[in-house]
Amino acid sequence: MSDELPDRLSNDPRSPYYNEAVLARDIGIRFKGVEKNNVEEYCISENWIRVAAGSARDRYGNPVTIKLTGKVEPFFKS
Repeated sequence: MSDELPDRLSNDPRSPYYNEAVLARDIGIRFKGVEKNNVEEYCISENWIRVAAGSARDRYGNPVTIKLTGKVEPFFKS
């Protein structure tokens, strides 16, 4: 596997951007210079991340997410 991360990645198995092989490795996300550990999805080219909005859940039991915009820098922690 290459050491390059995809432009867009999600940790939701129902998403078309879900990639189990990439998620098996330890990935970190730096957003606006601060390392985040609660990112649900990211897109490098569009400069946004989705994070869970507290403990809120939708009617299907999935976490409610909010989109934050800014510089996104994914990296492998190893």
